[in-house]
Amino acid sequence: MTERTPVDQLMPEQAKQELIRLRDEILHHDELYYLKDMPTISDAAYDELRQRNAAIEKRFPELILPDSPSKRVGISPKSKFGKITHDVPMLSLDNAFSIEDAEDFLRRAARFLGMPEGTQLDVVAEPKIDGLSASLTYDDGHFVRGATRGDGVTGEDITQNLLTIADIPLELKSGPIPKHIEIRGEVYMTHKDFAALNETREREGQPLFANPRNAAAGSVRQLDALITKSRPLHFFAYGVGEIPADLKLETHQQLLDTLIKWGFSVSHWHTLCTNEAMIFKLHEDLYAARPELGYDIDGVVYKINRLDLQARLGQVSRSPRWAIAHKFPAEQGETRLEKIDIQVGRTGTLTPVAHLTPITVGGVVVSRATLHNEDEIQRKDIREGDMIIIQRAGDVIPQILGYVKEKRPADAKPFVFPTVCPICGSHAVRIEGEVARKCIGGLVCPAQVVLRLYHFISRHGFDMEGFGQKHMEEFFEKGWIKTPADIFRLKTRNQQSMQPIQTWEGWGAKSAEKLFEAIEERRHIGLDRFIYSLGIPQIGQATAKLLARTYGSFTNWRAQMEMAAASSDNPALQELLSIDGVGPSTAEDLCAFFLEPHNQTVLNELAQELTIEDVQAPSVSGSPIVGMSIVFTGTLTKFSREEAKAAAESLGAKTSSAVSSKTDYVVVGDNPGSKAKKAQELGIKMLTEDEWLQLIGS
Repeated sequence: MTERTPVDQLMPEQAKQELIRLRDEILHHDELYYLKDMPTISDAAYDELRQRNAAIEKRFPELILPDSPSKRVGISPKSKFGKITHDVPMLSLDNAFSIEDAEDFLRRAARFLGMPEGTQLDVVAEPKIDGLSASLTYDDGHFVRGATRGDGVTGEDITQNLLTIADIPLELKSGPIPKHIEIRGEVYMTHKDFAALNETREREGQPLFANPRNAAAGSVRQLDALITKSRPLHFFAYGVGEIPADLKLETHQQLLDTLIKWGFSVSHWHTLCTNEAMIFKLHEDLYAARPELGYDIDGVVYKINRLDLQARLGQVSRSPRWAIAHKFPAEQGETRLEKIDIQVGRTGTLTPVAHLTPITVGGVVVSRATLHNEDEIQRKDIREGDMIIIQRAGDVIPQILGYVKEKRPADAKPFVFPTVCPICGSHAVRIEGEVARKCIGGLVCPAQVVLRLYHFISRHGFDMEGFGQKHMEEFFEKGWIKTPADIFRLKTRNQQSMQPIQTWEGWGAKSAEKLFEAIEERRHIGLDRFIYSLGIPQIGQATAKLLARTYGSFTNWRAQMEMAAASSDNPALQELLSIDGVGPSTAEDLCAFFLEPHNQTVLNELAQELTIEDVQAPSVSGSPIVGMSIVFTGTLTKFSREEAKAAAESLGAKTSSAVSSKTDYVVVGDNPGSKAKKAQELGIKMLTEDEWLQLIGS
């Protein structure tokens, strides 16, 4: 199988492995984009990853991972900033890459609303600014705080930096002023200002920014607001978190007009379109006008105009149903592929990277590109020395589309992918059904050991302040840290050493003490973070939280997982599989982890060093279903399955995909099938949709 094997030809096991790879790769690029403002692939290449992920999930819905990229918005904020919770989630938009995709969006919206086929919905079309999304909170008309998108729920507190942007009014001007409102918009930098900024940095010997988006994002996320103030930033408003009750608006067009009255800049290109011809004409016009705009846009956003219809449409996972981004085609160029290098990742995956003769494409200098895997190289017949065609849409490292046949050197030879790890010399093998070649060196391969340990202390794991990857590499090389538990023995080892850390180059007593303090602060950790830190395949943040909420304590989780791993026919395994969001492949990886004696040793050692905190039951005042397990079955007519689950979870309940003795209620729609029969056999109370709504007070 190759990475680009048509989705309709994938076998289930192949699809499972590729979904895991896509999840990990997309998360990696999200962290680079949202947290470091240093993307390493093009927008087009990133969009291709998400498109393929969505296509596989559509064909194999039973294989959707609990922490799939399709369920996640952005990335959790950095610890160096304070955190702000958005009034309502700050979602990402789904993308359309063709007129057909956009037409399908309009048809889906009309169909969801129960409108006759062919109904034309009024749509507001506006440019998709390529900048940094931000939310601004106003109380009684006064700007009080601002935040980045973050993970969609919680963003970074960048209030002081936003105060330096002239386009952001400190007070709302004329028009009705709501008691409280959260304004959404995009921070950006013009082409002219970006060029001037890079000229200044070049004169001062500072690194240049790759593009205006990176410059704007990096400027807004400075710890020193004076640096932000020195940068020429702008802000376009495009919406709000939710319409306050004291603000009487009926359409998105009216909202944009109100934002202008309040003193915000809104793109003058925004247009109310009453038919598809108008919509796509604006997309065509904006694409043609893009070079003259003076700032970067990468598409056009279409939003259903009526706010009441937006509310009815709601959202799916990470995106609203009432809006979509119609992206522009990617840009292309030609350059020489000088060398193919092999990098080894945390999981042992060997990834080929192309080193290119530097070329400017769309105003950005690029010199590297990923080739994904050996099948990709063979399929495209890419060779060192080739003149290759690259594609990008606003970032640093583009996608390689192919080579220019007539420009191939006479002595160019097919690339031979290594069968041994270039780091440790261990065999590099391909397991049947997988696309990647992996080093089997495991814990003897420095590339894997250090990064596995670094994953343990990473932001979503133990989050140890000041403990970077370079530190981990240093401790590993000196033999001080070989296992996760060694981290918590570091201070004792240092005290017993003839050559303490304080005497190492680059270390001092103060820095060593700070490190020890950071480690000690993490001897108490939440169960979800602990589970995530172990690096179990398919167990990302979302799945770790799901497991923690389900099992409550480390002792119970471990005991249940060990029982689940012990036999394929036991209640513990069935309970694991009944968790809504844990499929057979995830359960298989969990069981495999607990069957490995080495992992049991790791858990034993960590249990001696740590206090792993139990999960506290959610506090939902007055909820009649807190802590209960709810199963929905049959065809629901008063609400969708997703809406029902969301309502139950917001009231502190857990939802499951299977009925068991631990189920409290089964909500039954039309044609319920086997779940209702099993509930009857187990004596579990069944509710109609009306009874369910009455129970939760809706």
